[in-house]
Amino acid sequence: MSAETGDTPLRGRWFDGRSSQPQAVLASLQAGPQGPSLRLQRLAQPEAPPLVFSGRQLAWPDTWSAQRAPRTLVVDLGVQGSLEIDDVAQWQAAFAAAGARPSLAQRMQTRWTVLLAVLAVAALALWAFYRWATPWAATELTRQVPLAWETSLSQRALSDMDQAMLQPSKLAPARQAELRQRFSALAGQVGPGLQRYPGYSPQLSLAFRSGLGANAFALPGGAIVMTDGLVAAAAKAGLGDEALAGVLAHEIGHVVHRHTTRLLVEQGVLNVGLGLALGDVSSVLSIGSSLLTGLAYRRGHETEADCFAVALMRSTGQPVAPMADLLLALEAGRGAGKAGQTGLLEGLLASHPQTAQRALQLRQGKAQGC
Repeated sequence: MSAETGDTPLRGRWFDGRSSQPQAVLASLQAGPQGPSLRLQRLAQPEAPPLVFSGRQLAWPDTWSAQRAPRTLVVDLGVQGSLEIDDVAQWQAAFAAAGARPSLAQRMQTRWTVLLAVLAVAALALWAFYRWATPWAATELTRQVPLAWETSLSQRALSDMDQAMLQPSKLAPARQAELRQRFSALAGQVGPGLQRYPGYSPQLSLAFRSGLGANAFALPGGAIVMTDGLVAAAAKAGLGDEALAGVLAHEIGHVVHRHTTRLLVEQGVLNVGLGLALGDVSSVLSIGSSLLTGLAYRRGHETEADCFAVALMRSTGQPVAPMADLLLALEAGRGAGKAGQTGLLEGLLASHPQTAQRALQLRQGKAQGC
């Protein structure tokens, strides 16, 4: 070691990159304000000036655990070749004495406690990004999406569905007019207190189709579709139009909260975040993560729409319990019969909250998470 540290210099072999024959050298590590520097003195030319390398010029070898010390240590000298040291234990001691501190990545490789701590922090950061940062970013970005874009997307989507899976409604015009009147009454009660995005005023409209069984869905930009099957299911269950009004209020909630647009933005934000956090992940991991998180966000959207429906129905003086009865009737019609007994995997892959739990909350005039 150099005189600054008071230790004996280390013997090593210097390969200068121009000859295959090594040169015997004495290597000294010196402490400095920017970390250790390296000084090489050629033994065959003691009168020649030493070679001095700053820490920034070198690629220091990684640290290692005491049980896995390498036989020979190699220091990359860049354009000046490389240095080999046989006494690796003395090198490690001298390197530490010169003020070197292993990086976090190196400590993770040599100390399992550090590795576990970093993994725990990373897991918490990913969870926080998924749980809070992604929805917040999606909400803010959704504010910037033009209503005209949503309307255009909705028109194209409905046109494609009409050609592929939907058919014209067979409901009598008078019956359609009754339901549209209820729908208009609900839409007229969507005041500022129920709007998540101030200034967002889509033109709400109700269309009827047959196909897709008993269903109702909202498209971005204000279009809501109710199928003949849903109207028939309510009648079969002996439920009045309050049940259908509750479903329409739920779908209006999807529109007002811009859930379709938010879901697209959330997936984009999440994929970018996963790419930055995990790097070059496999397609299976990427798709699987997007699927599970997308379903989780959709469950959150359904809960928000339920909360909106409760508030909107309350503002019009209509009960929410008939909507709960309709949900249970539809669930029974699908042959579920096991409401509230969903397994873990089924729960993860569900796009909606459990029907029995939703129905219980709605019968009480509230929704979970409101």
